[in-house]
Amino acid sequence: MTTEVRSLREFKMPDVGEGLTEAEILSWYVKPGDTVTDGQVVCEVETAKAAVELPIPFNGVVETLHFPEGTTVDVGTVIISIAVAGEAGAAAPAAPVAAPAAPAPAEEAEPERREVLVGYGPRTGGSQRRARRTTTTTVTATKPAAAPVAPAPAAPVVQAAPAAPVAPAPVAGVPAGERPLAKPPVRKLAKDLGVDLREVTPTGRDGVITREDVHAFAAAKAAPAAPVAPVAEAAAAVATEPAAVPASVSTSDDVRVPIKGVRKATAQAMVASAFTAPHVTEFVQVDVTRTMKFVRRLKESGELGRDVRVSPLLLVAKALLTAVKRHPEINAQWDEAAQEIVIRGRVNLGIAAATPRGLIVPNIKDAGSKTLSGLAVSLGELVETARQGKTSPADMQGGTITITNVGVFGVDTGTPILNPGEAAILAFGAVRELPWVHKGKVVPRQVTTLALSFDHRLVDGELGSKVLADVAALLEYPKRLITWG
Repeated sequence: MTTEVRSLREFKMPDVGEGLTEAEILSWYVKPGDTVTDGQVVCEVETAKAAVELPIPFNGVVETLHFPEGTTVDVGTVIISIAVAGEAGAAAPAAPVAAPAAPAPAEEAEPERREVLVGYGPRTGGSQRRARRTTTTTVTATKPAAAPVAPAPAAPVVQAAPAAPVAPAPVAGVPAGERPLAKPPVRKLAKDLGVDLREVTPTGRDGVITREDVHAFAAAKAAPAAPVAPVAEAAAAVATEPAAVPASVSTSDDVRVPIKGVRKATAQAMVASAFTAPHVTEFVQVDVTRTMKFVRRLKESGELGRDVRVSPLLLVAKALLTAVKRHPEINAQWDEAAQEIVIRGRVNLGIAAATPRGLIVPNIKDAGSKTLSGLAVSLGELVETARQGKTSPADMQGGTITITNVGVFGVDTGTPILNPGEAAILAFGAVRELPWVHKGKVVPRQVTTLALSFDHRLVDGELGSKVLADVAALLEYPKRLITWG
């Protein structure tokens, strides 16, 4: 007769990027008492580079969740303990390490098998997500009160919500006990706006909550409370708790936002870049009327593929890659330790992307070898992945030169700061119809401003000017992409 024994296995916060030291726990997909299997995703964490789902590397029952959601945890810290079942006399079946000795206690927490990121290694759970225990929910009543954590002594209707935050799921939202489906950037947006996703009615495919759903709910929530208007705010205060909510509580109060995740990494990188590399920025105005006509023709003809997104940024990217091919010294890196300038063999083109998590710069690997069609496909995938918050840490490593499209915000130009480790960054401004001298006459033409910042340790003024002039010439006459390429 065999006797079942249990041992605790501890899962530590892995380094899901390259040299990262911490990560924030965004969501738990399990709760104590849940059974988990090898490869099942148990939580989602946000590093300084990306939001990543973590799979558990062994089977068992969840014993303890050591940190609540929203906690930033150092790499190597135990975040979840799993009770692993086995049989007496067995050679530690719970541990994949070849350990013929008796089953190790909690000390032997680290299995030899490395934790894998989502999309790699086994994952038996598919897209299934378990309902989790909301031990650390945002204090949100079913009817928004004027003060977030206001005492609720005289409001019996509101009292029920704080007493059982899990139970009161609205009729229009997610059924009780189920976890609302939403992508990481949507969860981050909801967290920033103070929206409880369980109260939001999903309109996305398969019941997924979209960004529009969150914004619509937040707008509807703000309408009766009207926190922006002091008069409406005072009226709401009178309607709920006349004496408890003073009229002085308004949007003029300071708001403190923790510096963490992407914002923290961006700040550190920009400070390091600004005070390490001597920046020089040059500007040029360009008549891009022909390029804009070329973009429209590509869209209408579908030459690059029916599902391929064609934009002016595609032509700017192709022009920069062609200029780099003509002047490969711009695709370089400063090696301080070796006291060498490293001219990179491949061009990994970074595209700065504004996401709900902050500014990220994923890059297209070996972009210089791609055709215009291949570049369009890669650019479309990069943008869509960034919008969905699925950009992996690997996609943001190894960049060699970057484009930032400030024109989408209606900005003409700027002085972009270099992405650390790169020699140059190109800012693409808004395309505007302006009076321009064309064939001896002043006529309206479509004009943009390009700005190239470069590291003056690596790039002399002559080289930077040649690269910027080549990009401008290619955008002025896009046919040169064929002859120069």
